[in-house]
Amino acid sequence: MFDLAPYLAPLIVLLAILASAIRVLPEYQRGVVFFLGRFQGVKGPGLIFILPGIQQMVRVDLRVVALDIPAQDVISKDNVTVRVNAVLYYRVVDPERAIIQVENFAEATSQLAQTTLRSVLGKHDLDEMLSERDKLNSDIQEILDAQTDEWGIKVANVEIKHVDLNESMVRAIARQAEAERERRAKVIHAEGELQASEKLVEAARVMSSEPGAMQLRYLQTLADMSTDNTSTIIFPLPIDLINSLVKGAKNP
Repeated sequence: MFDLAPYLAPLIVLLAILASAIRVLPEYQRGVVFFLGRFQGVKGPGLIFILPGIQQMVRVDLRVVALDIPAQDVISKDNVTVRVNAVLYYRVVDPERAIIQVENFAEATSQLAQTTLRSVLGKHDLDEMLSERDKLNSDIQEILDAQTDEWGIKVANVEIKHVDLNESMVRAIARQAEAERERRAKVIHAEGELQASEKLVEAARVMSSEPGAMQLRYLQTLADMSTDNTSTIIFPLPIDLINSLVKGAKNP
């Protein structure tokens, strides 16, 4: 009878080696394979085989990563200190460079994003930080994408989430907004006065050229006064009589 006992231990070792040699990579992952320390290639997805002790494999995720940029203290161009945080969206497009060119591409991208955020925002005024976020997001994204390209990283988007101000600056902005509203109200009031004066001048010009218009206005004024609850008695005088009296006074 054939005895399997002498072969049992080697068989178990062989099965263990085969099991450790088998790797299964999902669709969103790639394996960067090294042969005795030298880069051999990028494998996956699916079933791949790695020789234990001779080949090494580093898994790389190709999905988009949402990286939260911690709040940064930024001094704006007009010397205002604010705290700004943002979120960065990136993905690996070249697994070989992401593993070989940088030690930890995720940590390196995070540190670069923090310094770039402070550098870009420090070149702008506070008003621009609050009102031109789309432009600032685009500027930061372009700078990061250019610098991470050699790492095989693609920066898809950058979004500034919050710009936090201290209490004194919030009160100063509120006073500024109130002053701006008062200025607009005064401008609107002045424009209304100007338009009203122009209309009055035009009405006076028409009445001076048409004597009958002045008479109608005189009668309308009397009618308006008669509707009020007043004890004043009004005796209307013809305009012609008034003009005659005025001319007589000038030419005695």
